[in-house]
Amino acid sequence: MTPDGDELLKVFAALGNPHRMRIIAALSEGRNYVSKLARDLQMSRPLLHMHLQKLEAAGLVAGSLELSEDGKAMKYFEVTPFAYEITPEAVAHAVRTLTDGVTEADAKADTKSVEEVTK
Repeated sequence: MTPDGDELLKVFAALGNPHRMRIIAALSEGRNYVSKLARDLQMSRPLLHMHLQKLEAAGLVAGSLELSEDGKAMKYFEVTPFAYEITPEAVAHAVRTLTDGVTEADAKADTKSVEEVTK
């Protein structure tokens, strides 16, 4: 399935930050709770939360609240499996589906440019 433009922009924005890339790398080794992840990455919990929210909004990680043995609430995060193939055609499709101020004429012009380049 090819992502729509808005989804692709969220993914690019989420991965366009070195801290968020480090978070994905750490979580690729297995799920973790926020406090331990913050310690492992040497990052404050508020900053980590901000980055995790961006990654979660892009669908790259998922969080779940669990209770520890002593009844303390702990927020765990894990990577959501994802794979994106970025090709000129995928970008052209994404442009046609953007909802943030791009006109259909802009999308068609961009698509035609991509088709000319790939000939």
